[in-house]
Amino acid sequence: MIREVPLDKERIMIGRKPSNEIQIENLAVSGEHACIVTILNDSFLEDLGSTNGTLVNGNPIKKHILQNNDVIEIGKYKLKYVADAPAAGHAASEDFEKTMILRAPPKPAPAAAKPVNEPAPPPKPSTPPPTPRPVPPPAKPVAPAAAPAAGATPQPLAAVQILTGPSAGKELDLVKNLTTLGKPGLQVAVITRRPQGYFITHVEGAKFPVVNGKMIDAQAQPLRDHDVIELAGVKMEFFLKK
Repeated sequence: MIREVPLDKERIMIGRKPSNEIQIENLAVSGEHACIVTILNDSFLEDLGSTNGTLVNGNPIKKHILQNNDVIEIGKYKLKYVADAPAAGHAASEDFEKTMILRAPPKPAPAAAKPVNEPAPPPKPSTPPPTPRPVPPPAKPVAPAAAPAAGATPQPLAAVQILTGPSAGKELDLVKNLTTLGKPGLQVAVITRRPQGYFITHVEGAKFPVVNGKMIDAQAQPLRDHDVIELAGVKMEFFLKK
């Protein structure tokens, strides 16, 4: 193993140019060879039209959702995607000289640890009977910070309703932290549920999704109540359920 790279950014570029987050100085590697898009705990690998292509577990790919222990081959290099800490010890590969580890983003448990410690002050004022009563109300503002890490209780439930096409009128509740929409091979996007709200991110396809008539860029786009999304030739409305 020559290097370990934590996937701590939403978009990480791989290529020969110095501007890439993962620079591989090898003639078999294109200037901007591939990129990894990470949303919450999921990572997507995309080949950016490289000259020599990108392999995952020996198979050429254009787009690929990375799974634990997937091995990416770019030129003479192997990059191993590790989602579990114990798997890191088995990352070295004998048939390839150079191996990098791509460390998946950590689980959001540490974020919940801070609010858990906050309720510690109430025991001190608990000696006088009147004081413990006012303490619970301050705990309510703190709760939203902890809740997203556990399951996003403070976020209202949202859904998308299909407006055009054969499935017009159908509704899809966004109950998961990550919901994939679109048609594989044509255009794919994901809607993620975060502490700050709902966001849409482009994953696959030459064209980016359109929100309210405006094409989004490579970064995650926040969604607001009644936004209209155009994806893979289908219009759908994002709305918050009351």
